[in-house]
Amino acid sequence: APAAAPAQAGSVNPPPPQQAPQPARAACNNPNALGVARTVEIDTTGGPGFGFEHFKELDFLRDHEVVLTFDDGPWPHNTPAVLKALADQCTTGIFFPIGKHSTYEPEILKQVYAAGHTVGAHTWSHANLNNKKLTEQQRKDEIEKGFSAVKWALGGISPSPFFRFPALQHPPEMVTYLGTRNIAIFSCDLDSFDFKASKPEKVIDTVMKKLDSKGKGIILMHDFQKHTAEALPELLNRLKAGGYKVVAMRAKAPVSTLPEYDQELLKDVKLPTVSQRPVNSVVTTVSE
Repeated sequence: APAAAPAQAGSVNPPPPQQAPQPARAACNNPNALGVARTVEIDTTGGPGFGFEHFKELDFLRDHEVVLTFDDGPWPHNTPAVLKALADQCTTGIFFPIGKHSTYEPEILKQVYAAGHTVGAHTWSHANLNNKKLTEQQRKDEIEKGFSAVKWALGGISPSPFFRFPALQHPPEMVTYLGTRNIAIFSCDLDSFDFKASKPEKVIDTVMKKLDSKGKGIILMHDFQKHTAEALPELLNRLKAGGYKVVAMRAKAPVSTLPEYDQELLKDVKLPTVSQRPVNSVVTTVSE
């Protein structure tokens, strides 16, 4: 995929929003935790790309360093289980939530943010933006409405200007567009293929084999997937045992969402049929 283009002269971005600092991660009570080895701050001007699967310009990870990333949430049971596993090891990740899912489960997404994790976006509906049936405007709508949905779910707090394309499909014109919006693009260095896994052990095996071969990298997982939630406690143990260290990535400034998409999102969430929400997102058995 092409590298992100620098912001074009005359491109209009709203000023960065003024908001309170994100809550710090909780104090760590586990002396043997995986933890966080270092935190890096990202200047997203011009839309830099990360992850050697597609972007090879920015090789910032040191040997045995990893970045944990999670797509497609927030989701009942699975995302909270991922959060618990990360908290137990006093470590952190980047979450790329789907806009629609964020409107289904805003309280879960607030938990992600409150725990100190980085929150980006992953489009409004997980559309493949390489789909030739989509117009350029529809592709932009998917990106922008996704960020506005995450902002709404976080109670008006703007997420980080970090974006991952669904299925890692990067249309060149959208890479260029994200550059004009000063939004960083995340591919990965290794894919867990957790959505294909038949059991948690397969997720762990895939990640560790690829990681031991590459020596470092941005790991792509899904907090939407049950097997990932089940695998994560042992995977984090394996990372610790293997001498791997987690790097936290933070943006220098939050994303500036576009007012027209914020307003469109507000109209959507006021409708009683906002989401076609899944049954387990609406009805939960609390005793039987």
